[in-house]
Amino acid sequence: MELILWRHAEAEEGLDDAARQLTKRGRKQAAQVAKWLKARLPERCEILVSPSRRTQQTADALGLPYHTTRKAGLGASPADVIAAAGWPQREGAVLIVGHQPTLGQVAARILSDTDSEWAVKKGAVWWIASRPDHGGEITLRAVITPELV
Repeated sequence: MELILWRHAEAEEGLDDAARQLTKRGRKQAAQVAKWLKARLPERCEILVSPSRRTQQTADALGLPYHTTRKAGLGASPADVIAAAGWPQREGAVLIVGHQPTLGQVAARILSDTDSEWAVKKGAVWWIASRPDHGGEITLRAVITPELV
């Protein structure tokens, strides 16, 4: 299985957290990373996106269909995201477009088996793979930030 974690791009400040939109810079970040991702996503990749406006706008940059789920939304727990993704049993790939600190917590739990808060930069992608043919070996395939694409 491949699990791709994509943090929303830079967003405006605001009191209604769920309604915050991407800034001009954030739209550029989302477009840059989406171009990189689209060229590499496996054919059968399910895309799960938080209901917040900024994550929806980030995912929209891909131009691919996606499902909205609160299990990737604001206040979601790492366990919610991991369960929504079906990690590590699911076949194929899942792309989660979500938020900090949850995505960093998911990465920490999967990659180091600890409850830590790792930093995932705005607009960044962390691509993790599980290899059942190698005893469930987990590998970090890529970490990409908007500045690197």
